[in-house]
Amino acid sequence: MNPALAQTVLAAHLAIIAFNVFGLVAIPLGAWRGWAWVRVRWWRALHLASMAVVALQAVLGRACFLTLWQDQLTGARAEPPLIMRWVNGVIYWPLPIWVFAAAYLAVFAYVVVLWRRVPPSGR
Repeated sequence: MNPALAQTVLAAHLAIIAFNVFGLVAIPLGAWRGWAWVRVRWWRALHLASMAVVALQAVLGRACFLTLWQDQLTGARAEPPLIMRWVNGVIYWPLPIWVFAAAYLAVFAYVVVLWRRVPPSGR
């Protein structure tokens, strides 16, 4: 049990979620507004890959590896710290895995459509 490392994993998880959600909004908005940075290839490839990992884990019926790692690190503590409880309540919903699989596949399809409609610039 390592609560400090568990909080670090949670922070990384939140950063990745923020990155993914930010890209879903910033790419179409940036294309409409003419922002060149939304077409940067490495950024777009990282966003596509991140969303692909999320969708693949859900389709395979697995929880996110960061969630599993955080669970291992927190152990069987009765109650995590307040901030961790609040954040966990926001990002972990008690729904069947197939709901997440369908949602993540739809979001991944949206990212693929964005790749085609707002293609990244050359290398």
